[in-house]
Amino acid sequence: MPELPEVETTRRGIAPWVVSKVLTDFAVHNASLRWPVQLPSSLKGVRIDTVRRRGKYLLLISKLGTIVIHLGMSGSLRWAEPGQPRLTHDHVELHFGDKVLRLNDPRRFGCVLFHANSEPTDHPLLSHLGVEPLENEFNGFYLFERSRKRRVSIKNFIMDSKVVVGVGNIYAQEALFAAGVRPTLAAGRVSRVGFDILADAIRTVLSEAVVQGGTTLKDFVGSDGKPGYFQQYLYVYGRQGEPCRVCEATLKFVSIAQRSTVYCPQCQSAGKFRSLSQRQALD
Repeated sequence: MPELPEVETTRRGIAPWVVSKVLTDFAVHNASLRWPVQLPSSLKGVRIDTVRRRGKYLLLISKLGTIVIHLGMSGSLRWAEPGQPRLTHDHVELHFGDKVLRLNDPRRFGCVLFHANSEPTDHPLLSHLGVEPLENEFNGFYLFERSRKRRVSIKNFIMDSKVVVGVGNIYAQEALFAAGVRPTLAAGRVSRVGFDILADAIRTVLSEAVVQGGTTLKDFVGSDGKPGYFQQYLYVYGRQGEPCRVCEATLKFVSIAQRSTVYCPQCQSAGKFRSLSQRQALD
């Protein structure tokens, strides 16, 4: 599914065409997404002041309220010309004059909701979310404090959106590899120094993925219709049975909370962390 880098790539792609533009019209062709589509008619003629991202949610903010968009498992936003034929799974259209923003969602796990409150993060879907991994509040000390006495695996811990948002399955595996942390290690057993290394690895992996435009999944494309290109930099995700690109050991597969997980038994041995110079050498 689109993760933080894909959503941030989408935000950057649509923002220049949406910010300070008037939502002239909209059309709902299929309201049966994860939750029924909510777009009040009063939104027509309203100017969008800014486009933000919170976790994996896109927020189109106006004085009237906020349009909350989630891309679900395989959704994407694409620009189209007015009158251009819709694709099969184009369910919602937002018209901005001579540009039409279309939500394409084959599995219909996404959402388009409206939040009338002045602060969009008060929305029930957003109010419980943890810190943003690309902001200053996210660091090793924060993770260390939240992890004490936690027996959950470190992989599940950093994927918990109540702890930190946007670290999905792909980037959790890549960050753990970059930090030299075995994904099955209990979160409560990671030291303060270990969390400093891991927090930096998470930030670095996500930042690099944003620069590269997200990860190319079979369903994901950006708002310009082009795929992301981070996949060529993946070290472990989806590579079970292949040789490690660092030490050539065979990459192992394990299921953690019913999610496929790949790791290097040598680079990610228990209690072993990569130094900054070692991680820089991976680039």
